[in-house]
Amino acid sequence: MRVHTPERPSWDCLACGHLWPCDPAREELKADHDLVQLAIYMWDRLEEAVRDLPPTPATEMFERFLKWTR
Repeated sequence: MRVHTPERPSWDCLACGHLWPCDPAREELKADHDLVQLAIYMWDRLEEAVRDLPPTPATEMFERFLKWTR
């Protein structure tokens, strides 16, 4: 079984190829972190992704990396 982790610099999931964090990754992350830790962790991933990915609207990045953590 492959773990749902991001492949950099594309930020696609190594296991399923969808945009990371894919649904399975989100479930894994929620199980491994409390809500505050999860938000901080995902904020850090968002900052890394902004450096790796082509310019993307902030709203899309927020939706992808942070909105689901609440």
